This record gives sequence, C-alpha cells and structure tokens, in this order.
Amino acid sequence: MYATMTKPIDIGQNLFNGALMGITTPLRKLVYSDSPKNKIEIDTEINKLIEGVNGIISHRTEEWSIAPQNKEMMDRQMLVWDFLLDYYFRAETTGWERLPDSASMLIGVHSGTWLTMDAWTFCFEWYRHFKGQRVLHGTAHDALMAMPGIGTYFRNLGVIPAKRESVGAAFSAGHDVVIWPGGEVDAMRSWRKRHTVVLGGRKGFIRQAIRSGVRIVPVATCGGSDTVFVLSEGRKLAKLLRLKKLLRSDMAPLVLGFPFGLTLEAFPMHIPMPAKIRSEILDPVEIDNDPDRADDNAYVDKKYQEIEERIQQGVNHLAKKRKGWVFG
Repeated sequence: MYATMTKPIDIGQNLFNGALMGITTPLRKLVYSDSPKNKIEIDTEINKLIEGVNGIISHRTEEWSIAPQNKEMMDRQMLVWDFLLDYYFRAETTGWERLPDSASMLIGVHSGTWLTMDAWTFCFEWYRHFKGQRVLHGTAHDALMAMPGIGTYFRNLGVIPAKRESVGAAFSAGHDVVIWPGGEVDAMRSWRKRHTVVLGGRKGFIRQAIRSGVRIVPVATCGGSDTVFVLSEGRKLAKLLRLKKLLRSDMAPLVLGFPFGLTLEAFPMHIPMPAKIRSEILDPVEIDNDPDRADDNAYVDKKYQEIEERIQQGVNHLAKKRKGWVFG
C-alpha cells in the first residue's frame, strides 16, 4: 500500500522566502555592530528566523509518497528530456546488465550545486531505459524538498526525502532508490575536486541497506561538475550565515555560471551548461543482511570504504574518456 501524499501546504511560502531573504539584514548588522547588547538582540532575531524556516522544512519534508511517477506527466516530459539527454548533455549510461533483478540501493556522487544534472540525467535515463516498468526513487536535500514549487515538482517525479522511513517504505514496495550520501558537501564541491568522490563520511545508507535486505549498487559519474563551475565552496561564509541551521548546508558556493556569471549561489540561480555527462552502473556490493550488522561499526566502516573506493575507480575510468569541456 503506497504511502499517501497530502496536498502540499503553501501557507508557509511567503514566510519561507521572507525568512531566507530577511536573514541578511540582521547578519549585516551583526557584522558591523560594536555593541555587545545589539549583538545579543540580533543573535536572538536570527535564531527566531532559523527556527521558523526549520519548522517549515520539517513540515514540508513530512509530505512524501512512494507511488510510481505519474506516467502521463513523465511521458510528456520525455519529449524535452529526450532532447536534453541525446543532444544537450549527450548522456551516456552504461552497466545496465549489472543491476540485480530485485530492488536495490544505488549509491553515487553528484555535482552542479543545487541543479545536479548528473543526477537528473541518470534518473531520466533510467525511466527511458525501463519505460516506467521499474520504479526508481531519487532522493533530495531537505531544503529542496521544502521549497515551494520545486518540492511539489520533485514529489510528482517520485523523489523522496533521504530518510529511513521513506527509503524503507520504497524498498518494501519493491522499488529501487538512488542516494547521494555526500549531499550538499558532494554537490557543491570545488571544481578542482570534480573527480574526487565525496560521500561525506555518512554511513547511514549502509545500515539502511542491512535493515531493508537490499544490495548496494555503486554508480560512477563524470561531467556534471562542468555544468556550472564552483570556484569556492564558501564554508566560512556558510558558517557566518548559519546555513547549517537554516538550510542544513555547510556550503555557500561561489560559482561561475550562465546567465549571471560570478554568483554566490544560496539558491538555484544558474542554467546548467551543456557538458557531456557519463554514468556507469558498477558491480553490486554484497551486504550482510543480519540485522546485528547494522550496529557493527567495523563492518559498516569496511563496506563504506569498499563502496567509496569502487566509485572512485569508476570516476577515474570515466574521467580518462573526457576530451575537454565542450566535447566531453
């Protein structure tokens, strides 16, 4: 039985946008104020804004569904995505024969800040390859799932929050799930680290695979980092802006992209450039389904390292095929 998804509540939209935009004013005062009293008052104001936005994010990410994608909507979108896959991103996805017949947890890396085109192309390639007969749920950052408009669109595509409840329910329904454990630390990594696999030390996905009794299938990808150029990850700025508490992000990337050029991208503010994107489905990693293994830190660490190394080898292999940004 599919989990039902309630109609997204839009009453928080103005508050969400207002809080995100309004936080810059007290922060600016905080930076330039010499008065300890004023700093305390401003600090309190910022914390209230953070609490408000976090409340909206938490509420909106509670709305999810594991129902298959709307076929009519997906088929309409494929009229556009067929062009994007074949001519704009010239996407190549290989290794389909390595997929297990049963539901699997796919683990990969992605790049491009908020608009991770390597993740998007993989998911639409999957839909095209299986013609909608094998359901794949993408997962997304809480901040994206909570955004008005974008969050609703993601839900209609079958995207779910990367949470134990939603991912476990998808596996119970016999669906595949793709997870990018590195999250924003992975997606917003500097362009000079474009071929470095970042899973962020996050190992919950392994414990989830053990509990759900599914195999882990690593996925390597290359080219997404050229859809927008991350010049600086902006970790210090993110700390100053308290983005970890506000948007659950450690990064405030400075990017060079189209059409605004040099931009501090706190939100999706660029049009992805036409970089060639390659993805490869790698050999599955066997996971012990003994529930006790989920609490075996040594075992979890070993599997984490194995998966990270396997993806890194795959990325290195794909990177050698690149002939430059334009032709890939």
